[in-house]
Amino acid sequence: MSRWEPDAASRLMKAATELFDEQGYDATTVAEIAERAGLTKRTFFRHYADKREVLFNGSGQLERCWLEGIEAAPADAEPLAAVAAGFDPVAEMFAERHAFARVRSRIVQANPELQERELIKLHKLAGVVKGALLRRGVPEHAATLAAHVGLAVFSVAFGHWVEQNDPARLRALFDESLAQMRSVTSA
Repeated sequence: MSRWEPDAASRLMKAATELFDEQGYDATTVAEIAERAGLTKRTFFRHYADKREVLFNGSGQLERCWLEGIEAAPADAEPLAAVAAGFDPVAEMFAERHAFARVRSRIVQANPELQERELIKLHKLAGVVKGALLRRGVPEHAATLAAHVGLAVFSVAFGHWVEQNDPARLRALFDESLAQMRSVTSA
């Protein structure tokens, strides 16, 4: 494959996830990723700050999708209902990414550094969701709680989704996890 062919970022992501899955994250170098993708290290660093970002570069899109759903929620929606309105566009975003999400999850779970990075990205996402709720006029304490509950629901549902074989089931898992959360906290 020519190093001048289009879609270098996708090629690098594919090469990186294959190598991380085959030989482990720590054992994989940027040079190996670039070589497998048929590109140079310089090209790698034009697209990604470091090899971790190959696995986390979709976080901005996740934030935008979730915000889109919150902003589309009815003005009188309760805070958690507004947060849950973000599940629709998020599920759509992941509709075609099940195979990648499964491999990515396996890679992240095998590496404490990546687990830490995942927690940092989720904490940032909670702040973004909280900010959207504050803009809707939700009091700060309620916005913080709703954002973190929404992230917990997302994380649990997503974890179940990557473990099973039905890529179309993510949206239903969000609803089931939200219902379970409500059941657990109703007492």
